Amino acid sequence: MKKVVLYGDSIRIGYEEYIRCSMEGIAEVYFPSDNCRYAQYLFRLAHVWKEKNNWPDDIDVVHWNAGLWDVLELFGDGPLSSIEHYRDMIVRIDRRLRLIYPNAKMIFATSTAVVEEEYGPEKCRHNSVIEQYNAVAIDALKGTDTVINDLYAITRDCPRALHSDKTHYYTEGGVALVGGQVLSAISRALEVECKGIDTKGFCTPHYSKDTIGF
Repeated sequence: MKKVVLYGDSIRIGYEEYIRCSMEGIAEVYFPSDNCRYAQYLFRLAHVWKEKNNWPDDIDVVHWNAGLWDVLELFGDGPLSSIEHYRDMIVRIDRRLRLIYPNAKMIFATSTAVVEEEYGPEKCRHNSVIEQYNAVAIDALKGTDTVINDLYAITRDCPRALHSDKTHYYTEGGVALVGGQVLSAISRALEVECKGIDTKGFCTPHYSKDTIGF
């Protein structure tokens, strides 16, 4: 059976079980119980999660993202991670994942769009900044065989009803949109056909500030 690892922030939390259920009988799907948060956090703990959870070495695909925590602005002080630091982390994460999963195909997902007008002045994200960081990440991965899964493109103009809040997509339609895109990217990488499960009544994870962040 194929083997897949998912790394990412709370956007990943919203589709991880959808991917696992959709790929039942096709691939074993692994992901941390932890929110992978900002890029440096993922860089520091990627190998720890693998070792702690006893994930196998023969992983076929790694699908990962980092960025929404990096672009978060608190109290008007700019993004938590400078764009230069973020670029460096993307390069180093890619290198680290290839080290610990030497036979895996790599897929990087861009950060999703937010409903920025619903953020307050003390905690905010801007789609224009997300676009800049996404562009930097894509450029940083040029020259590698990493596949880009553009989740920003499919969420930039999606209806508000697909959002569960200003940041997330924990709705039936949101899971179908974002999870479906992730499932398609992974299926192509594995060279398998996987239609995915019906998201009607799909139970997305319970979440709070402790699990999803801001």
